[in-house]
Amino acid sequence: MHAFSDWRIAPDQPLDLESFDADAHPASSGDRKRDEARLHTLSEDMDALQGRLYAGKKHAFLLVLQGMDASGKDGVVRRVFSRVSPLGVHAHAFAVPAGVETGHDFLWRVHAQVPARGELTIFNRSHYEDVVVASVRNLVGPGQVHQRLAHIRHFEQMLVDEGTVVLKCFLHLSRHEQGERLRERLTTESKQWKLQQSDLDDRMRWKDFRQAYEIALAATSRPHAPWYVIPANSRFQRDLMVAELMVAYLKHLHLDYPPSTLPADTPIP
Repeated sequence: MHAFSDWRIAPDQPLDLESFDADAHPASSGDRKRDEARLHTLSEDMDALQGRLYAGKKHAFLLVLQGMDASGKDGVVRRVFSRVSPLGVHAHAFAVPAGVETGHDFLWRVHAQVPARGELTIFNRSHYEDVVVASVRNLVGPGQVHQRLAHIRHFEQMLVDEGTVVLKCFLHLSRHEQGERLRERLTTESKQWKLQQSDLDDRMRWKDFRQAYEIALAATSRPHAPWYVIPANSRFQRDLMVAELMVAYLKHLHLDYPPSTLPADTPIP
């Protein structure tokens, strides 16, 4: 459906994230001013399409953002959706399960946050944390990882069957670029709160996280719920590619406003 087929993860095929260039610019025209104008146009298109999505209430849209620490999940939410009406748009960030969440299956809290028909929801981290992070930190074994991935496939299939578009983007950052961004957090007052010791501990297990993601992405990328690798070393190019994908998938729904229930010549008192 879209020109980014080379960045779409094939189902159940061996995946090597290192083979994807985190510095690539697959959405770029090669001209920064033209790309900036394109991103502006895409933002306007997304606003118009989301308005039709909200009015029609036939479909829902779920965008899943995953990636290593500092890959830019917050940035995508802020910049790609900055011109979209907040009506019918929600962003949800999943933290470590706590309280009542720990007494339920790992998808229980996720299902409660999926979009209703007419809504567009962005998951900043998602149910994939309960596979990737849990696996790397040895909270679950290989058998349970396999089982959870199967549950995710069935869960996302059910969402699609009920009218939800599921688009998943893995923000692909190089280890060197991550180091630069973590140092930026450490020295920037407005970003220091984001940096935790756990981020540094996870950085030491970079290879383990990459391999866990490779397993999870390959096992859950499906035609109805695909994963795309988004080169994320460039913040602007990352945002441009996500915006291109969002507009392409929204246009594929052939959205339109529902007709009025009143004749056009109805007198207005």
